[in-house]
Amino acid sequence: MRGKSNLVNITLADFIVRTGYQMGKTPLLPIFAATLGAGDVLLGLIVSVSTLTGMLLKPTFGLLSDRWGRRWWLLAGTSFFVGVPFLYDFVQTPDQLFALRLFHGLATAIYGPVSLAFVAEQSARGRAAKLGIFGMGRHGGYIVGPAVAGWLLLDMDPLGVFTLIGLLSALALVPVLLLADPALPAKADHPSLRQQIARALKSGAHTPAIWLSGGLEFILFIALYAARAFLPLYALSMGINVALVGVFFSIQEIAHLVLRAAGGRLGDYLGYFIAISLGMLTLALALFLLTLSQGIVPFVALAILIGGSQALVFPSTVALAATQVDRHHLGTGMGLIGMLKNAGKVSGPVLGGFLVHWLDFVPMFWCLSLLTLAGSGLVWHRSRHRDRSAVRPSSQESATAMPLRESRR
Repeated sequence: MRGKSNLVNITLADFIVRTGYQMGKTPLLPIFAATLGAGDVLLGLIVSVSTLTGMLLKPTFGLLSDRWGRRWWLLAGTSFFVGVPFLYDFVQTPDQLFALRLFHGLATAIYGPVSLAFVAEQSARGRAAKLGIFGMGRHGGYIVGPAVAGWLLLDMDPLGVFTLIGLLSALALVPVLLLADPALPAKADHPSLRQQIARALKSGAHTPAIWLSGGLEFILFIALYAARAFLPLYALSMGINVALVGVFFSIQEIAHLVLRAAGGRLGDYLGYFIAISLGMLTLALALFLLTLSQGIVPFVALAILIGGSQALVFPSTVALAATQVDRHHLGTGMGLIGMLKNAGKVSGPVLGGFLVHWLDFVPMFWCLSLLTLAGSGLVWHRSRHRDRSAVRPSSQESATAMPLRESRR
């Protein structure tokens, strides 16, 4: 019963703070940066710099939550979500806004690995399904936040919206305070912080599932963020209404949200490797078909297909890692995966830009499709050489991590 209550509370808290954070990111942040006089390049850096904070610091906060417990770090992350929006009222220059965005990134740097580790360690039974349900709350914020911010900007100035974001985020303190840390296995000793860092890094380095899961998310986010950056320009070059591109991304996120829990359950049933491989194959097919589609109906169908591919992959990549990471270092493992995921978000638009410059839009989408297809093939190959019981935990799975020798079978 406590596990169900924890899942509801952490999902609700994440939905609230992510909604507020996305309200402050799109379309509010670019508009606010432009009013301060930010040029195109600096504006792009302002929008993306918080992702860099997460890429660098997620493993650190994951490790600290392993040592001192998830709940206190979730309270700290919530406090950043609540307090930082009020600081935008003191920003007067683009450089100050850049620095504040760098600081604001601490909120997601804490919440990302700590919340995932908190959900993953609740119970081994149906782990991917639980992560899928939790992801619905997170991605619900991606859909609701921008829409609410755009509506508020009709009658409010940007600083007023930032103040409202802080007040809204404060509501998340209620479910976070109701969380109960799950009991961890008793430690044989109490290492110093330096010893724990060394052990956590050694554990992460020797856990193939961390690098496999993180690497797969790295590949997917390269493809997804490159497509997100250049699909509007490709659409304009093909005479497609840019408004339809906005609808495309909304439908994609809605499909991801609606199908994520089902994707997690499918991963629990079929095995994580198979679900991931199917999801990546689906994304590769959708990216290729984007260059052939004409008309609204195929465009909408491909948006649903891409959202479905994400729903298949992301719950199972996290669940796969969670089955093999030492529970004492689970937060660190989630942080390392988050670091690789953020690296994909940063690298995707850059790689896409080079491919468009060298080849053009259509070959860029083909290259992204081949990259994702290669990832699918790698996962499928691994699934053929692995005992399914090693990746689909039974109801009797112990709370401790799978021995390393088993993970390498």
